[in-house]
Amino acid sequence: METRKVQTVGNGTYTVSLPKEWAESQGVDAGDTVTLHEHIDGVLAVQTRDRTDDGATVAVRIEAGDATAIERTLHAAYTAGVREVILERDRSFSAERRRVVDRVARGRIGMSVTEESDTDTTVRMLLNSEEVSVGQSVRQLGFVVRSMHRDAVEALASADAAGGKSTFDSRDEQADRLSAMIERSVTRGTADLAEVDALGTSRSELFEAWTAMRELIRVREAAAEICAAAERLDAPTSEPRLESCREIGRAARDIVSDGVSVVLDDAGVGAARRALDDLDGTRERLDAFDRDLAGADADAADVAELRCVSRRLRRTAECGGNVAEVGIRRAIRRGEPISGRRPEQPSR
Repeated sequence: METRKVQTVGNGTYTVSLPKEWAESQGVDAGDTVTLHEHIDGVLAVQTRDRTDDGATVAVRIEAGDATAIERTLHAAYTAGVREVILERDRSFSAERRRVVDRVARGRIGMSVTEESDTDTTVRMLLNSEEVSVGQSVRQLGFVVRSMHRDAVEALASADAAGGKSTFDSRDEQADRLSAMIERSVTRGTADLAEVDALGTSRSELFEAWTAMRELIRVREAAAEICAAAERLDAPTSEPRLESCREIGRAARDIVSDGVSVVLDDAGVGAARRALDDLDGTRERLDAFDRDLAGADADAADVAELRCVSRRLRRTAECGGNVAEVGIRRAIRRGEPISGRRPEQPSR
């Protein structure tokens, strides 16, 4: 770190000279234009023009027959935040490989195939950051994931749990699209300060949204595993155990909902404290449920699957607690009063 004196020129404008070594390393010369980003924490950042290029194009050489490489490349390019990716190849795509490109493009919000020739395929990301709301995307993701979780628990009551799998899978794809868009926005925001301005948020809020998104994806995974356990049951589980799973599932989802609401500023720090209190109560109910299963007939058809369900319900509640902890940290950072019991770190 070094210090520099603030000076005035001509009409009283304040100036500070740029370090020569930094300017040379960034290719900045007299007459060039840089961007200034003022943040609410008092930091003024200087960024060179080439770092704020919104039209970054990446050309990738792939083998036309490698469907896995095609899919991975497009997914990585989308998440990396590039505007355009050109798939250069050794020969024309087969109809099957074109379908792979089209399927990946349909699975990502704003991705579209714009050009194709015998030697390359151009895919552009058409998302306009000023039209993207990261907060609304997290809110929608939370709704989709909780819906999946609720239906997964309810599948324990059906002898044909696979009957609603197509609907479950469609929401799983929707959750995948939303989480990918959130990750793309966060990636672009960390690499380009102008992107933060376009998104109308702050870097800390972007990171908090990313944290909430990651925990919601873990809830989605828990829901998928509960659904799989329900499919393995030969018959619906007993009504008392089913009702316990329903009640614990509702409590776990409420913790998730409260945590997300706090991160999105839809609720205050009181909701975060309530979520963490509810987490303690849900842990106790899960402990009691596990004791009931431990004392059950080990040969009972549903015991092994219900133990799996119990672990996933616990994970769901813990994920909600993790998101609520983000709300507590935000309140502390803002200097808001924190009352009530001291929140505990959720176990993993």
